[in-house]
Amino acid sequence: MKVARKIVLHFPAQLVEKAIAYRLVKDFDLQFNILKASIIPDSEGFIVLELSGEKDAYNQGIRFLTRAGVKIEPLSQNVSRNEEKCTHCGACLTVCPTGAFEVEDASRRIFFNHDKCIVCGNCLKACPPRAMELHF
Repeated sequence: MKVARKIVLHFPAQLVEKAIAYRLVKDFDLQFNILKASIIPDSEGFIVLELSGEKDAYNQGIRFLTRAGVKIEPLSQNVSRNEEKCTHCGACLTVCPTGAFEVEDASRRIFFNHDKCIVCGNCLKACPPRAMELHF
């Protein structure tokens, strides 16, 4: 059985320059898609990613990360759009790093694709009518 989950990996300074993600692929045959990352040498770092693979391999990979000292947390925040507040101004289009917002050519309405959202928060700050909302 395959599993796919969006998770946040927090790396302590001593692990930032180690090939942790490579080991997930090589040793556990897992696939990952990096959604957002901040890695600074000699400092802490984090990666938001979607990790997928066979369930047993996934669980082994998670155990490997934990033993290595990586803190793992689920991507537990959720961004949604309040349709009543949205004016379809397009401010969100310019700040979204994943293309979670698209314009319908005919109507010029903005559509939000929740599956592409990585909860970076850029749209929350950019939205003039505050139609984008963060939920925990």
